[in-house]
Amino acid sequence: MELKVVEYSKDKLKFNILGEDHTLANILRKELWNDKNVEKAGYSIEHALIKSPKFFLETNGKDPKEIMDNAVKRLKKLNESLLSNIKKLF
Repeated sequence: MELKVVEYSKDKLKFNILGEDHTLANILRKELWNDKNVEKAGYSIEHALIKSPKFFLETNGKDPKEIMDNAVKRLKKLNESLLSNIKKLF
């Protein structure tokens, strides 16, 4: 996976997630909406055969990179918890 930043400012971040599809983009979008500083968060995929979600994030003035970092950390923690619970089952 590779990220290509298209736009970055004090309250806006736009980037492409190369080689990914709805799976990663959708869970990231949902997690970002859990942050009270997020004004807009979403993505689009122009064509089903071209895997490159175009993601956008707008905040209420907070640094979008910091908000993105925090969302990724929360997702990582959630993933570790899921993996731990799965290992307990087997």
